[in-house]
Amino acid sequence: MGVLEGKVAVVTGGNSGIGLATANRFVEEGAYVFITARRQSELDKAAAEIGRNVTAIAGDLAKLEDIGNLAEMVKAEKGVVDIIVSNAGFTERAAIEDITPEHFDKSLNVMARAPVFLVQKLLPLMTRKGSIILVSSAMHQMGFAGHTAYAATKAANRSYARTWAAEFKDRGIRANTLSPGLTDTPILNGQAEGLDRQEVINGYVGAIPLGRAADAVEIANAAVFLASDQSSYVTGTDLMVDGGIGQV
Repeated sequence: MGVLEGKVAVVTGGNSGIGLATANRFVEEGAYVFITARRQSELDKAAAEIGRNVTAIAGDLAKLEDIGNLAEMVKAEKGVVDIIVSNAGFTERAAIEDITPEHFDKSLNVMARAPVFLVQKLLPLMTRKGSIILVSSAMHQMGFAGHTAYAATKAANRSYARTWAAEFKDRGIRANTLSPGLTDTPILNGQAEGLDRQEVINGYVGAIPLGRAADAVEIANAAVFLASDQSSYVTGTDLMVDGGIGQV
């Protein structure tokens, strides 16, 4: 029996990268998973890869009506949520001189605003206690040029975990952030736009004590820990799965 047997999870950005790896691992551990992202065609491919115990729901988390629709569909199909993984995100590099209101608003809407309303809409379904996992980044405590908006959203998620750990304690709901370092997923394409992708990776690797990028499943394994009773005494914390880049 898996450590998530009988649990119901919602994973945003579940079509690829860390989200897809997390959904896969959750199903392997016995959970039923709802995955969401903007494009139904990509979600359908992800659901086919997962193979069982999965429902794919397309939606734009920058739109409150799409978050509400997601919550209603989860309620209609399962009636309960045990685990929320707020993972949807992207990277767009921009020097301070080049930041536009559109870039800034897009970043905050998807990665700082959406997690708040996702939790708000799904919270009534968390009637069996549960775990909220906010996928942040090692960048929330580091400085990397060109990531003003992105890093700010990740710092916001770290703050949410602290606040919600206190706010939901009487409901038996734990809230934590999971902060990856460099992970070899499609999101790297945004950081490498206009550059050689491997050169971008190599530029980070020199600062990582483990000397390599993470595989998405390594981050997903940490998500399993935070989602399960293995972490029953862990709330309000930040689990850094970063190869040491943010630690030394």
